[in-house]
Amino acid sequence: MAYSYQNVMSSASRHRNSLEQQKAWAVHLNGFDVEEAKILHLSGKLENAPEGCQNNLKVLYSQKMAPNRRNIASKPERLLDAPEMFNDYYLNLIDWSSQNFLAVVLDDTVYLWNHTTREIIPLLQMEHPDVYISSVSWIKDGDYLAVGTSSAEVQLWDVEQQKHLRTMTSHCACMETLSWNSYILSSGARTGHIHHHDVRVAEHHVATLAGHTHEVCGLRWSLDGRYLASGGNDNLANVWPCTQGGGGDFAPVQTFTQHQGAVKAVALQMNVPATGGGASDRHIRIWNVCSGARPSAVDTLSQFSSILWSTNYKELISAHGFAHNQLVIWKYPIMTKVAELQVVPLVL
Repeated sequence: MAYSYQNVMSSASRHRNSLEQQKAWAVHLNGFDVEEAKILHLSGKLENAPEGCQNNLKVLYSQKMAPNRRNIASKPERLLDAPEMFNDYYLNLIDWSSQNFLAVVLDDTVYLWNHTTREIIPLLQMEHPDVYISSVSWIKDGDYLAVGTSSAEVQLWDVEQQKHLRTMTSHCACMETLSWNSYILSSGARTGHIHHHDVRVAEHHVATLAGHTHEVCGLRWSLDGRYLASGGNDNLANVWPCTQGGGGDFAPVQTFTQHQGAVKAVALQMNVPATGGGASDRHIRIWNVCSGARPSAVDTLSQFSSILWSTNYKELISAHGFAHNQLVIWKYPIMTKVAELQVVPLVL
């Protein structure tokens, strides 16, 4: 019996020690004795903490997210003089490379402007006074520049070496627009035809696309290289599949006829083309390549010069000439304006 009594007392002592140890740990961790704490029920609006007693860590427990606002500059970073630039809506005389070089055509010369160093480099000059430069386009990696001319030639230049690599001919009229898809250069001419050129081989002309009845003034490959969008002075916008050459007839996967003016502004984001019409149309239209549906159309009250999809946001930017001469950033797919940027009278 004595043995059992001693065991019971020893067990009770260990239990008390354990409780005291737990209480000590609770006071150490919480800063107070939980058993002596009181639970309060608060109703109504909480009062502000006295000055000097605010909790600086309160943002950790807030469920309200601060709005993510971008700072979109309302004025240009830099203005460049552009004397003797042709005032021709259908030409494409300016293009920006992935290496931050701007190619611009002034009179009979192609100039390069280095955004990093601010250096201006004259790349080439037309030798014949009756021939003018009608389009420029950078390859994706920015090493080569394609230059289209009124004499139906397209010249390929190595920009780093400032060296003329080759001249390609296949059209019989002025080439007003160019667009690259890897090593394939596509050119649109006043005849309404589009030619694909494989710049790696001597026999460069590998395909002809005939889907316009008037001059082709807008061309743009999608970033994934699956589709080519074209716009023309026949008020049509076509979307073409990627072709590998080999002859045969090539037909567009979609033809959009709703524009009432020339379609110079074309852009492709995967299978979603955006197109903009000239002064007699003024609408931006968003399409679906697979279904042919037109989810949205907005009258911008201004002539379209170009459209670009953003690679960072669900947005696109449009450039306008007459009558508002502005840049507009649009939120896709709701097509509300994110920003309007007023610029100089001529926007290319």
